[in-house]
Amino acid sequence: MKRRGGKILKFALITVFLLLAVIGFNLPTIGAALILHPPRRTVAAGPPAGCEKVTFSGGELKLQGWHGPSSGKRRGTVIYLHGVADNRTSGAGVLERFRERGFDVVAYDSRAHGESDGEACTYGFYEKEDLRRVVDTVASGPVILIGSSLGGAVALQLAATDKRISAVVAAESFSDFRTVAIERAPFVFTPGLIREAFRIAEGKGRFQIDDVSPVEAARTITVPVLVIHGAADKDTPPAHAQRILAALAGPKRLILVPEAEHNHSLQGREIWEEIECWIDSILKPK
Repeated sequence: MKRRGGKILKFALITVFLLLAVIGFNLPTIGAALILHPPRRTVAAGPPAGCEKVTFSGGELKLQGWHGPSSGKRRGTVIYLHGVADNRTSGAGVLERFRERGFDVVAYDSRAHGESDGEACTYGFYEKEDLRRVVDTVASGPVILIGSSLGGAVALQLAATDKRISAVVAAESFSDFRTVAIERAPFVFTPGLIREAFRIAEGKGRFQIDDVSPVEAARTITVPVLVIHGAADKDTPPAHAQRILAALAGPKRLILVPEAEHNHSLQGREIWEEIECWIDSILKPK
């Protein structure tokens, strides 16, 4: 009986060891998949009142979004960019708020998110060019980009090269993708496994991870930028915002929201009043 129990235990240990070996061998592939394929959040609501559904061309992709014309005398355009694993519905309040303040407003699903085409998220490598094509479609005049997390990173990366951008509000942006991905990697990922996961992601996503760097983009941004970050953000620590702020070449301001964690810095009436006042200071209402 003891001999049989010993054999069962030995078999179980070997099975566990082999399972762990298989998992370990596949960890880089799993890590690459997590990078490239964030969960899609279903678009469960229609456009806000006074807005319509629109389709933008992101090169070979179609991007689904909403457009709302200004409800008063037009001052410019606001484009809202959502975070990773989110979609345009988080911008519904932005459409309602800024249409009333004289802006045409656009919110759209980033590639590989919501109802837009695309299988891989590249954190701004291709997304900034998608955004450039969206800007191509808006009326002339000032263009304000408001981005949350991934959206903030994309906004900064485009603002470095597109002179049509008048100002950027970047909330909870990472300073560079390599750093934030390493910080967020589960403890089972050794440095070697992370490097291999990056290599696989770069090959399958056809992009270079080190080229995804809002902090490098910030060095050539000369338009005003409002950087917002949660002081209690553990997913993307406030040091990311501070690095971006230090690198920015133009007018800049940092708001650290007390006790706010990731994806919470834009919640609350007070922060939106701050954003409105900041935009008004740049584009004086007539």
